[in-house]
Parts: sequence; C-alpha cells; structure tokens
Amino acid sequence: MKQSPLICTLLVLLISVQFTPAQKLVSGKYTLAELEQSLIPHSQWNPFPPVSDRTAWNSLDRATLSAYLKTANENIAYEWPYIPATKSLLIERTGDRDEYQAITFQKRRMLGTMILAEIYENQGRFIDPIINGIWSICEESFWGVPAHLPKTKEISGLVDVTKPFVDLFAAETATYLAWADYFFGEQFDRISPQIRKRIRHETRTRIFQPLMNQHHGWMTANSNGRPPNNWNPWIVSNWINSALLLEEDQQRRSEMVYKAVEVLDNFLDPYPQDGGCDEGPSYWGAAAASLFDCLSLLNLASHDAFAYVYEDEKVRNMGKFIYRAQISEAYFLNFADADPQPKMSAAMIYRYGKAIQDLDMMKFGAYYWEPFSGALPNFHYFRNFFELVVQDEIVAADKGLPLPKDVWLPDIQVMVARDQAGTTDGFFLAAKGGHNDESHNHNDIGNFVVYYDGQPLLIDVGRGTYTRKTFSEDRYDIWYNRSDYHNLPTINGQTQLPGSQFRASDVSYQARPQVSQMKLDIRQAYPQESGVESWQRTIVLNRGKQIRLEDLVRLSEANNITHHFMSIYPVSVLRPGVLAIPFIGKDGQERNFQLTYNPRQMEAFIEKVPLTAPEDKGIITKWGDTIYRVNFEVKEPKLKDTFRFLLE
Repeated sequence: MKQSPLICTLLVLLISVQFTPAQKLVSGKYTLAELEQSLIPHSQWNPFPPVSDRTAWNSLDRATLSAYLKTANENIAYEWPYIPATKSLLIERTGDRDEYQAITFQKRRMLGTMILAEIYENQGRFIDPIINGIWSICEESFWGVPAHLPKTKEISGLVDVTKPFVDLFAAETATYLAWADYFFGEQFDRISPQIRKRIRHETRTRIFQPLMNQHHGWMTANSNGRPPNNWNPWIVSNWINSALLLEEDQQRRSEMVYKAVEVLDNFLDPYPQDGGCDEGPSYWGAAAASLFDCLSLLNLASHDAFAYVYEDEKVRNMGKFIYRAQISEAYFLNFADADPQPKMSAAMIYRYGKAIQDLDMMKFGAYYWEPFSGALPNFHYFRNFFELVVQDEIVAADKGLPLPKDVWLPDIQVMVARDQAGTTDGFFLAAKGGHNDESHNHNDIGNFVVYYDGQPLLIDVGRGTYTRKTFSEDRYDIWYNRSDYHNLPTINGQTQLPGSQFRASDVSYQARPQVSQMKLDIRQAYPQESGVESWQRTIVLNRGKQIRLEDLVRLSEANNITHHFMSIYPVSVLRPGVLAIPFIGKDGQERNFQLTYNPRQMEAFIEKVPLTAPEDKGIITKWGDTIYRVNFEVKEPKLKDTFRFLLE
C-alpha cells in the first residue's frame, strides 16, 4: 500500500484543559535545613562585583554603562516628587491609573539609573541623589499602585497604612533599595547609619512581614480554581532578590527563601505541560520569564543548587513558548490582554535559552538584542546586572528567528501554522480553544488571526488602556473583551460568557505538509439562551493558497445569526459574495485580499469602530484609529446550516 505523505498528524480530543499533577519541582528538593546549608551566607555572598572591583566593572560593556551615565548626568538635579493623595484618588474618581503610575515608575527608573551610573563612574557624584531617591521612596505611603488597592468603600483609593500588603510594584521597590544597599551600604553608613536602617525597616514592614505572615491572593489559586498568573513569579523574584540581599540572619533569610519557593511552586505545579502562557507573549516576560529570574537568583546564591530545574520538560517548554508564539519580527500572538508588538527582553531570553540548552531560543534572544538606549525599562531591575555580564557573549552569538512551521499547544488549545518554516513569507494562521476563565481573559473561544508576510490581515484587537473598569465587574462591558468584537459569531443575540464552564469541546488538531487545521465545538462558550446544540468550527491553512473557515451548525432555535470579523483595513463589498481587504504589505504596497462568502445566505455590513472611551487610547497606540468590524448577517437562519468563508 502506498504510504501517506503525512509527516505529522496530531489528534487531541480534549474536554477540558489538562494540567499535570503537583510536583513541587523547586520547593520539594530540599528541606529548610538543607536549603539553609545550600545558601551562601549573606556576609560571603557577592552576586556581582563590589564597586571597589574596578577591574571587573571596567571589563563589562562600556557602551551600555556609558549610556547609564549619560542619562544620570542629564538628571543629576532630579527633584524627587511627592505624590499627592489626589493622584491616588484618581482611580476612584475617574478610573485613571496612569497619572499616579507615571510618577512612581519614573522615580524608580531614576534611582536605578543613578545606581548603575555611580557603579560605573565611582566618583561619588550620584551618592546624594541616590540617598534622596531612597528617602523619597521610603516616605511614600504605598509602594504599590492605587489600581491594586482593595476595592472597598473603606479604602476608596487611598492605602490603609496600618495594613501593608505586597503588590507587584511594592515588591519591585524593595529590589531597587536592596541593590542600592548592596553596592553603597558602606558609603551610606559613613554619611549616616539611618539610611540603611531605614531601608531595612521599610522593607521588613512593607514586604517581609506581610509576605511571611499573611495570605496574598496571588500566592495560590483563586476561589474559582484559576491558577496563579504572572503576579506570582514576578513578585517572588523580587521577594527572593530583596531577602537574599537585605536579611543578614541566615535562618530568617533561609525561611523567607523557603516560603518563597513554596509559593513559586503554586504557580509552576498547575502550569500547562506544553508551556503555553494563556496570558500571551507580552505577559510571558513576567510569567515564565520571572520563573527563570527566580531560578537565576537561587542558583547564584547556592552554587547552582537549583540547576536541575532546567532539565524539566515543562520548564523547557515554558521558555520555548516565546518563539513558538511569534508571528513575525514585530508581531506576536495577542489573544486575551496580550500586546501584538511586545518588547523582547533579549538578554534574559538568551540566558533562559542557554540554561535549557535550546539553541533556537538563544538565537532568538540574540536577534532582539540592541545597544542600550539610556532609558531603563520599568521592571525587573536585577536583569540589568545579569545583562551586563552576558553582553559580550550575546553580541557575538548566532542570531535568527526559528519561526516554526507548525505549533500545537494541547493544554491551552492554541495552534500556530505558517506557509513555510523559518520565514514570514505567505500566510500565518493561529487559533485558540481553551475556556473563558483564563488569566486576562477575553471571551474568545474559537477566535483566530490571519497575517500575511508577517503583517496583520484579520486581527485580535487585544486590550486597550487599563483603567478601573478593566478588572471590575464591568470588564465585559468593554467592547474589545467581548466575543462579538472577535472573529466569532453572535448567535440568537447571544455572545460568549466569562467563566471556566464556557469552553471549547471536541478539540482536534492536524498538521500535514500542505494543510494544517484545528477543529473545535464552541457551543459551550455560549449561554443556553443562544439555542446552540452544536457549532463545529474548522479553521484551515491551505499552504500558499488560502485560509478556510467552516462552521457546521445545529440549533434548537434560529432567530438571528451574525458572523463577525475584525480588521485594521477599510473592508469593502467588491460584489455580492466577495469582500475586498486593501492589505498593505511589508513593502508598503497595497494588494487586495478577497474574503468570499455565500451572498444568498448572508449579507455583509462593514462598520468602523469608534475609539472614544478612556480604554480605547491603548487601541489607538497599538493599531491606530483603524479598527473595522465586518458583520455577516444570516438572511434566513436555519436550525441546521453550514457557513463557509474563504480568504485568499
């Protein structure tokens, strides 16, 4: 019998997202006593060379260090601002979170820049500005941001200073202070012992005691069973960092690290075995990447006692996700709240790839490395020290984008397919199943995106600007979080609903040399009122030719059905049954793509989505004021029907 040309066929039938059982990969290796023995004592731990080691610092990347110095010089007279209470109250009064955050993030960037500049120059010129920055930050009522305050009438936008708790940016703040103490502690003591005393008092009161003595929601699964998201490893990385640097008592230091890794495993244990980040690539940089940050710090403090973790297949897959979710040089999958064009933390990615011995990931990280601009990123401050050490290696490393031909992530139910491996030329298709209680969820089961030559054609709009409304009970009143502003149908007036019970079923995936496809039933994503008995969606890439969508439908009632498609182009009706999408290629030239449908069955209407709400500012930043929705209204809905669309 003639052999099938099938190279790879994967068929996975999933009723629900499957997770591996708890494994306590990080926290289960050592007892507390063994961990205490493994950790290098505080007095002997030198994670990076002291300022006095000029040979070491002069051997590191001078261009980057000079850029830090230039920025610090330009801001040496920086006036550390007081943050008025009314800035914090904006979160309740107008829903705005950016005014407050702009001030607090800038203060920390200034402090971090001056620390690096003084390390490089070593003349003492930035010591007083650093002290001023430390003192100003220590005088803030809250190290976090108002958007993360409890949403209660008692709080109403102002922190209760008698009940400290740790959010993302409180933990980040401790890291800045800890590195200032590490590098300049002796100089601080010569000026006044109160500086280091203040650092330790504030971090102990605001960070260490709350973390050790009270539960925080990000530490474990929520009441609905949703596993922890990026908050967990992100905060834990800063917790480990500040505990290792500031706590001098070896027993208390070990106890903090021990609890921190126990909390970290609450994130890692339920994480999908396929390594898929349901928050998307832009959150991967604070999720799987922050897990790597934790491991980097732990290994640095223990003579690589945690290096074994890099051998775990899940941890390896978590790293690989970042290039598996790539569309093109600029674009990445942006399901849910992810950004379509996230910035890559090149050195961290390279280091992660090196740790798991993945050459593709190393090349990918090296590809995105670029000379330092002089402006520190807002977060993950300790990565800057790791980057300085590996800089020369990255510059000399092989560079390239893996761009795999086919990717299937069965646990989060995401497929990726492109016309050819290793190039962005031609079609790119990605689609998702999953459920509607994912972290940063949009109601988007069965959604898909199409790119051509690495440029967007049919899109997932993604998220806009975060406001008070974003994470409130009104989240799904925001249009871009709703299924009717994704490439999905509205069925008998009903859209998808949030919650883990609203999910894909009968999911399968198949990859062959010329065809890749995903099948799933999206009926369970809709409420009973929709009358859906079966909505079997098949999304197909015919390589080098077209994208095909087919919906086989069975309903208990058929009143009205509307299919929706989202684009950044002013779609027009070329003739009944054919829409023209005036696509702009990477060469800047326009070429029409045709979206065909049955004109006897459906009528097409195109609308430009008005971007006027506060949340829409972020949409304009990402896509411009260019969001169009194509609506295909079914003329005579039937209880059983088939809908077909062809994009070519």
